[in-house]
Amino acid sequence: MRPRSSTLSAIPVAMTIAGSDPGGGAGLQADLKTFAAFGVHGYSVVTAIIAQSSARVVRVAPVAPAMLTAQIEVLAAECRPAALKTGALATAANVRAVAAAIVRWRLPAPIVDPVMVASSGARLLDRAGEAQLRLRLLPLARICTPNLPEAERLSGLAIDSPAAMRAAARAIYALGARAVVIKGGHQVAGQRGAPSARVIDLLYDGRDFIELTAARLPGGGAHGTGCAFAAAIAAMLARGAELEAAVRAAKAFVTRALRRSYLLGPRGRPILGHLPRR
Repeated sequence: MRPRSSTLSAIPVAMTIAGSDPGGGAGLQADLKTFAAFGVHGYSVVTAIIAQSSARVVRVAPVAPAMLTAQIEVLAAECRPAALKTGALATAANVRAVAAAIVRWRLPAPIVDPVMVASSGARLLDRAGEAQLRLRLLPLARICTPNLPEAERLSGLAIDSPAAMRAAARAIYALGARAVVIKGGHQVAGQRGAPSARVIDLLYDGRDFIELTAARLPGGGAHGTGCAFAAAIAAMLARGAELEAAVRAAKAFVTRALRRSYLLGPRGRPILGHLPRR
C-alpha cells in the first residue's frame, strides 16, 4: 500500500546515539520518549546492548564500530537530523567512530551527555574511551551536560562549592565544548547531611554563568534523568530554539517528569514520567 502523501514531513528530526536500556527508563528508549514529548521524530543509533534494570547493570555488549557507523550513515543519507545527542558510547573505538561520522556527514554539533559510570557503579565507557571523549568528541560539542561526578572526572577538580563548580565548568569548556551545563542534582563532594532544598544547574557559554534553580523534589531522584535532560535540549534545538531557552525547557521538562515518576517493581528505582498519563 502506498503512503497517502509523498510530501516531505515538516516534523523536526533529532538523533540519539546511545546505549539500549531494555527497561525503557534511560538510554535511547528514554531519549525517544523525550523526543516524542516535544513533537520531534527520533532517530536512534545503538552503541551498546545493555542488560539493565532501573536499579542495576548486569552486562554491556558494545556494538562494533562499523555497525555503529553504518547506522549513522544510512539515516543521515535519508534525512540530516536537525539536532543530535550522544549518551553511553561504551568504547574508545565507538567514540572515534561517532566523532568521524559527525565530521564526515556534517551533522549538527552534538549535545554530549558524558555517560561514563552508571549509578550502580558499572562502566558504560571504558577508560580509553574517556580520553577519546575529551580529545575527539568534546571539541565538536554544542554543549556538554555532565552531572557533578562526571564534571569532576572531566575537569579533574573536586566540586565542593559554587566556586569549584564554576571552575569545573571553565575547565570542561576549555576542552572544546561551545557550552557546558553542570547538573546540580547530585550531592557535591565533601557535602555532609541532607542535600540543599534547591537544585542549581550551572550553564556556562564561555562568557556568562547562568544559574538555573528549582526546588529539590522529595525522594532520591529517578532513573534516566540525565538522558532525558540532554534529549530535551536536543529536541528543543531541533525545533529551532536558542541554547539557553533549550536548557531551560529541558530543566522544566525533567522537573515535570520527576513529578510523574513511578515504580515498576519494589526493588527498582523510579522511572521518569516522560509522557503525560492518560
